[in-house]
Amino acid sequence: MAKWLLVDGFNLAYRCFFAVPELTRSDGFPTNAVHGWVKSLWRLADQEKPAATLVFFDLGGAHDRLALLPEYKAQREEMPAALVKQLPCIKAVTRAMGLAGVEKTGVESDDLLASQAVHLAERGHDVLIVSSDKDFTQIVGERIKIMLPPPSANPKLGWRRLDAAGVVEKFGVPPAQIPDFLALVGDSSDNIPGIEGVGPKTAARWLKKFGSLEGVIEHARELQPERFRESVCALSDLVRRNLKLTTLNLGLPTIAAEKPASEPETLFRLLAELEMKASLAEAHQRYSQAEFL
Repeated sequence: MAKWLLVDGFNLAYRCFFAVPELTRSDGFPTNAVHGWVKSLWRLADQEKPAATLVFFDLGGAHDRLALLPEYKAQREEMPAALVKQLPCIKAVTRAMGLAGVEKTGVESDDLLASQAVHLAERGHDVLIVSSDKDFTQIVGERIKIMLPPPSANPKLGWRRLDAAGVVEKFGVPPAQIPDFLALVGDSSDNIPGIEGVGPKTAARWLKKFGSLEGVIEHARELQPERFRESVCALSDLVRRNLKLTTLNLGLPTIAAEKPASEPETLFRLLAELEMKASLAEAHQRYSQAEFL
């Protein structure tokens, strides 16, 4: 079967925006995120040689999770204006490169991506999720891996794969227990409060002993350190709600496992309009070949 790259669009766009120094067109229009975006996708294509790439974008409105927690993700800062300006360009370039863009109003792109990943894996495909979002670690398995971006402190490490063993090494629990783990410790990036004072090592130890969040709640009177026993009892409803927030929805509609056709002439025009001369020259080389990205 085939190998698929599933890209967490905003995650990669943010990384490109902050990783690439400020660049602008001659009229001042920002282009740094688009530069990083194109180079990153070409680099990943060269490294992994996927049969196809799907890019998932958020349109806002995580209705199910907001109903459970109105403050869900409320602490996040507004997207930088310079990145907002570049998003239409990023999406247009993505389509022209022959990469499918997937987005749906009212549904988080994480859930769309995860549903697609599991759907493809169940049909024998290998899936690489391009993201640094820890939520995706819960679906890592034999056929699903995560491609972690190069760390800012050491970019020479390049893109790295995270498998199930890597999840255990990083978090202390296997992929299947990640939602339970996050329900206990909380997730500051999504504004999900955990049990105060419960850190990763404590949560991992409890889950290893009792198997699940429900197991931890059931054995709350046996927990060590003892100081958490009352907290777990008192906050059992909170962490159960958290589990609904931290568990990816894998039942969303998927798209056909087909590679869209690239549009070289459109891509050349877009890159020329953005005055991305080096990328335009590379695009002419890449898209004049028999096989496109």
